[in-house]
Amino acid sequence: MKTISVAAGLLTCLLTTSIQADAGADIYSKGGANAAALACVTCHGADGLGMAASGFPRLAGLSATYMEKQLHDLKAGSRVAPVMSPIVNALTDEEIQSVSQYIENMPTPSYPRVERSSEVDSLGAQLALRGAWDRNIPECVSCHGPGGVGVGDAFPPLVGQSSNYLASQLVAWREGTRQNDPNDLMGHIARSMTDEEVTAVSDYFSGLGK
Repeated sequence: MKTISVAAGLLTCLLTTSIQADAGADIYSKGGANAAALACVTCHGADGLGMAASGFPRLAGLSATYMEKQLHDLKAGSRVAPVMSPIVNALTDEEIQSVSQYIENMPTPSYPRVERSSEVDSLGAQLALRGAWDRNIPECVSCHGPGGVGVGDAFPPLVGQSSNYLASQLVAWREGTRQNDPNDLMGHIARSMTDEEVTAVSDYFSGLGK
């Protein structure tokens, strides 16, 4: 009897996961139940790698926990994005969970894992791999991992994002229109960076994926 109960539980779990995956795929490709919740594919591409020219970011492979937090933060207003806000506000919590799980499981390219010990030959590389500790700016890879590939649920990948998008987020932290990072870590860093540095480090991580 116990064996049957365990098997039934596993089957239920698998069915639930499958249903959630199908729901996430539908939301990504067709949109949510509310017509205002536009399909993610419209701006982020069928492969989830974003549209660099328009500044729409890569989503593919982002942690489901991270994605859920960002979407809920957009709803709450601690992250401001005029294009995304009406879309997110039209999504239910269940839809956010489903599409976030789908996004996490989307395939991603293989990106180079550049270590701190790698050669520094530009301002962008200097900030990414060495930081600017005289202004308490840590190297980006110390939190975002080798080559900016991302670490866990708190530190998203930087590689594979467009320069426009990365720069826009640093400016958002600097100006306070994005305030959803732990302990204002990114806010502090962004406010300490010059415009030249913002452009340089954004170009650096964008270039790693090419």
